[in-house]
Amino acid sequence: MTRDENPRGRLRAAWTLALLTTLCAELTFTAVAVPFAWVLLPLLLVMYGAGVLLVREAVVRAGGGWPSLVLLGLAYQLAEDGLGLQALTSPDIYGAADWGWRALGANWSYWASQVGVHVVFSVLVPVLLTDLLFPDRRGRPYLRTGGLVGVGLLAVLGVVGMRVVISGTEDPGYLAPWGWTVGFVLAIAALAVLALRFLPRLAVPVPRPAAAPPRPAVVAGVAGVGTVAFLGLLIPPGLGPETLFDDGVPPAVLLTAAALVGVGIAGATLRWSAAPGWSDRHRIWLAGGLLVGHTAFMMPGPPANTAIGAATIALEVLLLTLLARKSRSTQSLRPKTT
Repeated sequence: MTRDENPRGRLRAAWTLALLTTLCAELTFTAVAVPFAWVLLPLLLVMYGAGVLLVREAVVRAGGGWPSLVLLGLAYQLAEDGLGLQALTSPDIYGAADWGWRALGANWSYWASQVGVHVVFSVLVPVLLTDLLFPDRRGRPYLRTGGLVGVGLLAVLGVVGMRVVISGTEDPGYLAPWGWTVGFVLAIAALAVLALRFLPRLAVPVPRPAAAPPRPAVVAGVAGVGTVAFLGLLIPPGLGPETLFDDGVPPAVLLTAAALVGVGIAGATLRWSAAPGWSDRHRIWLAGGLLVGHTAFMMPGPPANTAIGAATIALEVLLLTLLARKSRSTQSLRPKTT
């Protein structure tokens, strides 16, 4: 690897991704209903920041793209929720066992919700925003080998920290069954091999491109409403005591409906993004719709939730507006090709 001509730029990009991951995953979501999450910022920054930075660097070095990021996002979710928090199997932590379907010793509704949250908001959205902020770093490593090793060690430390600090406090004494723990480790390894060794060599099929992408506002609306619908089918709004659906609806039906919503949004996004005319403006509105939707989902409940959520959404909109202006300015400075 050649020596980087702008080491400060790549390190700024790395720090930006680490911060955005923590903000998008928790501080614009869980922290709206549970402001105490801000106290855990150092631990969250290690777990989310180092973990997702490791994911992004591994994919870039392997020559992978968004499909590889999705697979490693799934592996990341298993590491955090399965090995760290142990929330995928615990019958007590967060009350997640009562949110929906629990079977075979696992909280399936919680699991599905966190797949969506972590793949989209821990990995894809922060990587997308960092690419927009540092367009010259797209597809290029942020870290050298020594930095990558250090980030990997921090990511492991973050998983251990969540096991000790959060799981040890919220569900003291609980240990996930060995069978599930071994299964999580094997699944993480298999996903990593698929994402880094096989997927970069394959021509991944994509849906037929749309004739033209919709207006950015439509993209944002679909993303925002879809996010609220996906989460509402699986977990209580504002992390309150009750879900939106009573016991009359089988949890497996809700889980299936949530999967269809998630697949529908993903399929539409793939078709739109492959169409002529898809631009950074669309990407920014897409990220905005997703972020506003998942923040708004946490607003029901005490008045403090509503106030914190409204302030968070206002800040999201402001920062994304500034990003849109920066993106337009950057594009106007690029030389035109004939």
